[in-house]
Amino acid sequence: MSQDALQQLFGIAKPVIAMAHFPPLPGTPMYDAKKGISGMLEDMRTDMRKLLAGGVDGILFCNEGDRPYALHADLEAAAVMASVITELRPTDRPFGVDFLWDPRLPIAVGMATGASFVREVFTGVYESDMGLWSTDAAATLRYRHNISADHIKVFFNVTPEFASFLGTRTIGQRAKSAVVSSLADAILVSGMTAGMEPQLDVLKEVKEAVGATPMLLNTGAKAENICKYLTIADGVIVGSSLKVDGYTWNPVDEKRVQAFMQAVKEARGKQP
Repeated sequence: MSQDALQQLFGIAKPVIAMAHFPPLPGTPMYDAKKGISGMLEDMRTDMRKLLAGGVDGILFCNEGDRPYALHADLEAAAVMASVITELRPTDRPFGVDFLWDPRLPIAVGMATGASFVREVFTGVYESDMGLWSTDAAATLRYRHNISADHIKVFFNVTPEFASFLGTRTIGQRAKSAVVSSLADAILVSGMTAGMEPQLDVLKEVKEAVGATPMLLNTGAKAENICKYLTIADGVIVGSSLKVDGYTWNPVDEKRVQAFMQAVKEARGKQP
């Protein structure tokens, strides 16, 4: 995917994709059975209303509450996410699906709900909080093709949180390989955990390596730093800094959304 295609998808250069975080899903340790799925739906509806009113350019649904994260999704996760996303999906801007950390689930749920893109870790081997993490881009993209979901763009996170890459290749080499060998539509660069800022030098290295392929900031975006990041990145995925007190698992703070989008508008105005 080219930068022009990214702009066409979101209707603007340097798009802002805001996270719509699911609370813990059924079957996970912190699931709130008293609130149930209906309570989950209403909490997310409130967050969505604030994000859309704040003017973000896209939404990314994610099971952020499912700590500790799993490398294989259960059936109830797919069922609940598909049901809630169908209820809440925006009709006037693109949305995507992410699952921490099973790449097949977001493709399946995205196909069922009309998503335009998915975010996942598709390439590499890692030591991680979830144990040894070995990906299989070939199997995942063949799965996408076999369920007639090739229209769903794949955004590759090449610096996953809670994990360290096993190997000697540089981040630039891995990002370029993800594009050339594994058919990434866009490349994402993250810090070590949700909300953590990656180093600018890392973004520069990745951007130089992937050329015309879009590269987005995946974590660490804040109203105070987004101007410098958007001098390099082609867009941003943002979650934690839009929450009350900037804490990942708090509700969305509409004032933070407004402040962030104002900072993005100023950053876009400074672009050549």
